[in-house]
Amino acid sequence: MLTAYAAPAVMAGAAGVVTGQQDLAVAACTSIAGTSAVVAFLVGIWLRHGGQPRRWTTTVPRVALTAALVVTAAGTAALLGWFTGKWLPAHSPIPATPRMERLRIDLPVSAALATTVITLRWRSTTTTRGMSTR
Repeated sequence: MLTAYAAPAVMAGAAGVVTGQQDLAVAACTSIAGTSAVVAFLVGIWLRHGGQPRRWTTTVPRVALTAALVVTAAGTAALLGWFTGKWLPAHSPIPATPRMERLRIDLPVSAALATTVITLRWRSTTTTRGMSTR
């Protein structure tokens, strides 16, 4: 979990500092890193499935499994980002701010990256333990 939080925070934070984008530097430690950590945790828990992986997750080709999980996680995060950035301010007293608007991009991108890394790492460990032939 610490790596899932720290890696995107450091990379996006450095990019924000180098390019002079203060909002990116702040988002690096909040929405970007937070989303990455939560998604990495949830995808990891789902893949482990109580220590016994689902059979189809070890037999489906690695690229197909990764693509399916990335589309699911990024799509869910995009809906959450849209809800928080657009729908919520329009239907509640919460004001629309540039930070809220950033969520429409930050959440799905962070979710896609975290899901890709976790899925590929998990799948490589199941293959080395002899759980899969692919």
